[in-house]
Amino acid sequence: MPIAVDIDVMLAKRKMSVGELADRVGITPANLAVLKNGRAKAVRFTTLAALCEVLACQPGDLLRWEPEDRAPETEADPDGQHRLR
Repeated sequence: MPIAVDIDVMLAKRKMSVGELADRVGITPANLAVLKNGRAKAVRFTTLAALCEVLACQPGDLLRWEPEDRAPETEADPDGQHRLR
């Protein structure tokens, strides 16, 4: 997935446990682990805001975009040759 989650980095900087963060944010440790490990499909803005408030950080400190490794896209020229876009 192209969105990387860096909650563990902020937890280490704040010397806070997953359990403490989950309790202070108001979510279960299991749901926080799903988010922290990058397995979540979505995150509510209210949850993201609570994480930022508790960790005293910005959303960009917790989430970052990484390009996916995939084959380059091609398109056919009028002569039928495929070229990289």
